[in-house]
Amino acid sequence: MQQDPAPLTRHLRIRHDRGHTVLEFHGEIDIAAAAEIAPHLDRLTTRRDVSLVIDLRHIEFFDCSGLRLLYRARSQVLDRGGELRLVCAHALTLRVLRVTGLSRLLPPHPTLDAALGQPEATSGSW
Repeated sequence: MQQDPAPLTRHLRIRHDRGHTVLEFHGEIDIAAAAEIAPHLDRLTTRRDVSLVIDLRHIEFFDCSGLRLLYRARSQVLDRGGELRLVCAHALTLRVLRVTGLSRLLPPHPTLDAALGQPEATSGSW
């Protein structure tokens, strides 16, 4: 039986699954939550050849602060030869990702299994 990871912050849990580091965002991802999450995200995204998944299935709210976290994480990971995958099934958040164009750069998957079952080249480009 897999145990849930202990929260790193109120809004972030980190675990490992199938060779990827999975960052689960929880609750309301606003400017305060982004400030909590950013140092942990930066620590992971600045590693070379890292394989990360950001899982948004447990969020209740997501604003531009969350978008900035995603864009920054994507840029840092790709600059260092890594890969970043996104899990999101929340309708409003998916809409925000589409409207801002971030869904083209970081295509969202509906489940963790779908994200981890994709071929290695999953980060989109303009």
